[in-house]
This record gives sequence, C-alpha cells and structure tokens, in this order.
Amino acid sequence: MQIAVLDRERCHPKRCHHECQYYCPPVRSGTPTIEFPVPDEQPVINEPLCIGCGICVHRCPFGAIKIVGLPDELNSEITHQYGLNSFRLYSLPVLEQGKVTAILGQNGMGKTTTLKILSGLLVPNFGKYQEEASKENVIRYFATSLMGTYFQDIYEGRRKAVLKDQNVDLIPRVVNGTIGEILRRNDPGKRFDEVVAQLDLQGSLERDIKACSGGELQKLAIATTLLKDADIYLFDEMSSYLDVAERIKVAGIIGELARKKTVMVVEHDLALMDWIADSVHLVYGQSGAYGIITERRTSNKAINSFLEGYLREENIRIRNYSIDFQEKSARRTATGSEIASWSDLSMKLEGFTLKVENGLIRNGEVIGVLGRNALGKSTFARMLAGKLTPTTGSLSRTLKISYKPQYISSDFQGTVSELLYQALKERMDSSPVKNEIMKPLEVDSLFDNNIGDLSGGELQRVSIALTLALDADLYILDEPSAHLDSAYRMSAARIIRRVMENNKKSAFVVDHDVYLIDLISDALIVFDGTPGREGVSRGPMPMKDGMNMFLRNVGVTFRRDATTKRPRINKIDSRLDKSQRESGNYYYSG
Repeated sequence: MQIAVLDRERCHPKRCHHECQYYCPPVRSGTPTIEFPVPDEQPVINEPLCIGCGICVHRCPFGAIKIVGLPDELNSEITHQYGLNSFRLYSLPVLEQGKVTAILGQNGMGKTTTLKILSGLLVPNFGKYQEEASKENVIRYFATSLMGTYFQDIYEGRRKAVLKDQNVDLIPRVVNGTIGEILRRNDPGKRFDEVVAQLDLQGSLERDIKACSGGELQKLAIATTLLKDADIYLFDEMSSYLDVAERIKVAGIIGELARKKTVMVVEHDLALMDWIADSVHLVYGQSGAYGIITERRTSNKAINSFLEGYLREENIRIRNYSIDFQEKSARRTATGSEIASWSDLSMKLEGFTLKVENGLIRNGEVIGVLGRNALGKSTFARMLAGKLTPTTGSLSRTLKISYKPQYISSDFQGTVSELLYQALKERMDSSPVKNEIMKPLEVDSLFDNNIGDLSGGELQRVSIALTLALDADLYILDEPSAHLDSAYRMSAARIIRRVMENNKKSAFVVDHDVYLIDLISDALIVFDGTPGREGVSRGPMPMKDGMNMFLRNVGVTFRRDATTKRPRINKIDSRLDKSQRESGNYYYSG
C-alpha cells in the first residue's frame, strides 16, 4: 500500500502543476496519479492509483510530496487522519490507573495528536476525514477494550482529563497578568499555596507574564495543570527550559500525582522518562507522514530499543545506527596543547555576581557544563566567546571560535540554503560538511524553507549545523538540545563528538540533558551557588568527579545500565541509591 502526503505549505500549484502532471505516469485508462480538478486549487494525489515510482517526488521543486510505503493491513487500523494526503495516526496507547505511562518518539509522528485524542479535545475519525467525527463511533470502535470505557467516561463527563500543552512559549500571547494572578484565576480547589511551594514559584509570583523566562513559563503551565481537579493528567513535554534539579522535582511531583490519578507524559529527556515512567509506548513512522504507536513496554526495555534503533517485537528498524554509551574510564584523555585559559574571572551584572575558578581547555577536548538555571553558565560561555568582557581577571585565547547562543533568533530574510551558503561559502560544498553534519541532522531537507518559517527544533538543527560547519578551533554550543526530540538530541551528540574527534578540535557544551553531556564530554565544569544572585564555577575536572559533585547538589544517584551502559537514575531510597550515597559515588557504582 502506498500513502501520499502533500505538504500544502510548500505546494505552489500555479507555478508547477503542469510540470508535475506531465511527469506523473498515467495509469488505469490514462488517469494521472496527481490530479488538478481546478487550476487554482492545490493538487490531489490519487493514492489508490499511486504505484510509488517516486517520479513526482523528485520532480516537485518544493519538496511538497512524500510517497510512503506501508503494509496493507495497516490501512484498516487508522485512528485519525487530518485530511486528504495528510498525516495519519495508527493505534492508541493504553493508560493505567495509579501509574505513569509515557510516549517516546520523534517529533511529527503524532504524540501531541494522541494526547489531544485522550483528553477529548480531538475526536478520532478512523481515516474517514470526509465525515464529521462521532463520539458514538469512537465508543463503538473501542467497545471490546478498556479504552471503550475510558472514552465513554470522558465523553459523558464521568471523568475529566486535563492537558498541559507543549508550547509554553506561546502563553504570553493568550493570557495577561502576573504569575500569581494567573494561578489564582485557575485555582478551583484552593491549592494555590501547596502547588506554588511544590514548584518553588514563590519568587516569581509578581513577575509579569510578558517578562517571564522559559523555565518560569514551564512551571506556570505545570502549576496550572496541577491546580485543576481532574482524573487524568496529560503532560506534553514537561522538562523543556528546566534545569536538571527542576526536572527531578517536577518528575517527583508527577510521580506522587500518579499514585492517586491516571497520568501520561510525552518527554524527550530519556533519563527523566526512565526514572518516572512505569511503562512506555514507542511511536515510529515518518515525520509528517504517519505514526504507529507500539504496545507498551517497560521503560528500560523501551529506551534500550530506542537507542538500539531496532524494535524486535515489530521487527522494525527505526534508525540505521545504534546510540552507544561508554564507561568514562575507556574514553580518551585529552593530551593536546592548551588553546585557552582563564584565571580569577568575575562578572557583575544587575544583582548577580559570577566567579569563575582558574581553568583551561586543551586541543581535542570536549568540556561539558552542568548546573542549575541562573548560575551564569551562559554568561561564562559568552565571555569565552568574546561576547562579554569580564569585570576582573584574565582570559587568554588566540583562536578562532564558533559560537551558538542559548536563544536563537534570526532576522535573515531568505531560505536555509541561502543563509548557509552566505555564512559558509565554499565550505558548504565540502564532503565532510555535507556528509557528517548536514545530512545526519537532516538540514538538507530544510534547504528550501524560509528561515522565518522554521519551528524551534528546525531552527536549532540549522544553528547547530552552521556552528559545527564553520572553520574554528573552539566550538561553543549553549543548550543544543533545546527544542529537539530524543532522536535529534542523540544524533546531535553523536555528530558533535565525531566532528571534534575527526578534526582534532575542542568544544564547550552547556546543556541540561545528562545523556547528551555523558555522550560527548571528556571533562566537566559544574556551576554552583544561588540562582539569580551568585554563581561559582568548579573545574574543568574529570567526568566522574564532576558528575559526583553535580548529582550530590541535585540529590540523586546514577547507575549504568548493564546492557547499553547508559546512565540511569536510581529510585530514591532504593538499596543501590543508599549504597552509592554512603560511598559518595553518585555517578555510577563500581
């Protein structure tokens, strides 16, 4: 079975419909697969007639057409389809009372659509997009399963579901007031003080919503969700903009909530998902075309399958390579020459003071940076990149630097391809840049897109690619995992590491994703202090020492998975957790 997906934002029928129609092979009495009923309308791809030759895909100058092959039996299992030649979702997860169920998969494969269906905001049409979706049909379709009772209770009002949206950065566009005012307006159960204390929001209550940071907006969205009296709580990306300590705190709150309620989460931080989820549904497919939700697995088995890139039960390969972790003792030690050093650095800003311990970076070394928000990590990265001048101290560097800031914005008027060629010039056509950076990050698929039309994740991928493709001695990347799904985060880590090793270059990477930092780093700098008031850097130091210091501050211990060697958070007060705390070995045992 062939399914066709037409990206209507990229389609320009007035400019190319004759060419598309001409190169589409006519079948069955001369009927073309791509039809143009009215010249001014967008084309229609006749899926039953499509033979999957791919000619139309290659001929479309705008990349608007995808032809995807699927097993025939899946055609009868469509849960929801948005329209003709549009994205379709297959199957749904199963929620369990008293447990945390999670969905793991790449963006554009239906995770948010799934949560909207489970919350009752979207009624699935089972592929009959021409007809109005019916709640009665949903109840009848799932009548023989637990989900039939679930939907009947949701639709008839016997159970209430509440959804925390992933797009917290859009909150200032739709609400006004301070954080405290917004929370009080959404507090029917009079739990304001309890939730504010849980999320440590006391210092932000008077902050106007228009001036809030990403972390404050995320905690506001979570708090608003927790204040509502519901039976089912659905959290769509709860960790973005939060530091590791805040992520652990939020995960603990949601874990406690799941003891009394039904909870489902969509999350891209694999360490956090592994720690909080009782079971995980993987979703695979093709971004923007279709998504298939698997049967539930234990969190350990699901994440290991995801990292391996192969789903054994379905006999499906979702990635053509595996993501491998290593014991840090097996990693190379940087022995190159010094390329940058600093001593007695300090920086004073409005109400904030940063002190930086003496340190240096060697050629061929990747230094990871960890610490809570508002401790000066980005400030130090900007000092190292030459964007800020320290108040005191000396910073020695005679090298070319490529810098990706924490917050990405661009006023460039043009396409991704035009931006990259303007910045990279002849380097853009070099094989290493194309094969080691652009293709693995799938930036080449965005070449014809306008910069202003990119999503947060797409803009992040372009920014990472541009930073790594420049000719430099030191690459500084501030939060490269932001807005990326789990697959792209692991891919970005793999690419950063490989570019540094192949070119004998150095990198300085600030991030909150422990998996990403663990994959790429030779050494760590850890930031400590009082958020928003004072920050102090420690290091660079060996990975084990740095992680022990950082995790002691956070209050959790990590072990290594026996199969994949990936870091895993120990359950609080478990036997291994207590043993590692007593020995002072917070990073991993052994």
